[in-house]
Amino acid sequence: MNRPDHSAARHVPATDGRTDTESKKRRDIIDGARRVFFDKGFDGSSMDEIARAAGVSKATIYAYFDSKEELFQALVKVDRSQSAERLFEFDPGDPDVEGLLRRIGTSFMTMMVRPDHIRLVRLVMGAAEKFPRIGQAFFETGPCMGGRRLADLLADQTRHGRLRIDDCEMAAFQFFNLCQGNIVKGLMFGGDTAPAPATIDATVASAVRVFLAAYAVKAPAA
Repeated sequence: MNRPDHSAARHVPATDGRTDTESKKRRDIIDGARRVFFDKGFDGSSMDEIARAAGVSKATIYAYFDSKEELFQALVKVDRSQSAERLFEFDPGDPDVEGLLRRIGTSFMTMMVRPDHIRLVRLVMGAAEKFPRIGQAFFETGPCMGGRRLADLLADQTRHGRLRIDDCEMAAFQFFNLCQGNIVKGLMFGGDTAPAPATIDATVASAVRVFLAAYAVKAPAA
């Protein structure tokens, strides 16, 4: 069944007085969609249920999003962008490379093992076969964005002579993969117990040691 055509409403620019209200309404829709998607899955969710969860009409949802796929894609982008920002809340000019990498790795792994993150990844994987754009949106706004941000930091540390890296983007993804160890895969495939902070700390510390063994500038021998 075709949905009503609200495309005209979607493309009417908001006036300055409406901007904050429009942004809040969009956030409300995405928050409602998150609850429904997490509860029912992508295929099991309906726009009627999302409208009820968000406290808006279905017509209002269609004023912002053309389809359930587009709404889910927006949810993915918002969640991944926020996670990437939180991951890099530190002083990029800090000369303590080991400390920086430990903080980034710990923040990264704390985010990766959150139940909501694991559920979102499973949802994306389930929907991506039918809607590849959803998987691509997750990849671009999550792993790729985080990798690029870390690559910029590694390049800056290389310019300051603390690291020696030829391909900073490749090194960034190597670091994130080292931090995960086998923890995230275990959770993805049915593990229901999040690792203790001490386990995360130990895994990240090992990742940092391996990474610096490969890329740290060695002090000259006495």
